Amino acid sequence: MQANWDDLRLFLAVARESSLSAAGKVVRLDPATLGRRMQRLETALQASLFVKSPQGYALTEAGASLLARTEVAERAMRGAVADLPQQTDRLSGQIRVGAPDGCANFLLPRVCAAMAEENPDLDIQIVALPRVFNLSRREADMAIAVSAPTAGRLMVQKITDYHLHLAASVEYLDAHPPIRSVADLAAHRIVGYIPDMIFDRELDYLAELGITRVPLASNSVSVQINMIRQGGGIGVAHDFSLAAVFGLRCILPQTVHLKRAFYLIRHEDDRRNLRLSRFAEALSTGLRGEVARLEALA
Repeated sequence: MQANWDDLRLFLAVARESSLSAAGKVVRLDPATLGRRMQRLETALQASLFVKSPQGYALTEAGASLLARTEVAERAMRGAVADLPQQTDRLSGQIRVGAPDGCANFLLPRVCAAMAEENPDLDIQIVALPRVFNLSRREADMAIAVSAPTAGRLMVQKITDYHLHLAASVEYLDAHPPIRSVADLAAHRIVGYIPDMIFDRELDYLAELGITRVPLASNSVSVQINMIRQGGGIGVAHDFSLAAVFGLRCILPQTVHLKRAFYLIRHEDDRRNLRLSRFAEALSTGLRGEVARLEALA
């Protein structure tokens, strides 16, 4: 009895995630079914691949050996698909993009809608999560990040700079003391990230202003923007978000002005994948244009 590729694909997910529940989310199978498939694989190979415990699935020596060999096969298969000639100028199939939720909410919808219009057979999935994506585990085909990773087998391309300013609702400003300097912020309620959930140092905006207490906090940019819009207080807002939110006003624009950048990150194994490269180029071009358009309206 021999293992089939589908079982090996599931094995990769379990080996990388070290648990049936986490791997099941990646491959879209319930843990019980996934467990049965791993048992079938072990029977086919006549080898024990995992040490099972309440803490998860740890690879045995045989499992580690199979993982190394299967990853080689995975790279070969991806490369073979990438080498196939393109039959059309249009993109097709499914492509999943991971992005921080500010980008996912305010930039990607218009960009991806335009790409979908130009490519009717293309399915674009946007995964908006306030954390760094793991491309090695194939959580997404590519990811947008606010800092360039320095480790891992990754291709990193800067997309564009973007800008941020302090903002508050007109109603909040009318009801509270005036703000003429950064020191005046001490008398105001601040909106920002939950301090211990800031997943990238580039997002620690308030630390640059010497602000340590955040009375209204969320790990989501969209929630923060809505807190500010509802008169919750003062927070840092992307300039590209201001055009979409009525009633916000920039504060101390000449004193507090932050600049950050978006980076497109892909796995090194996808370098020769022409389909993903074409999508990445179109996505980057669209994002640069959308940031420029919205910042001009802010």
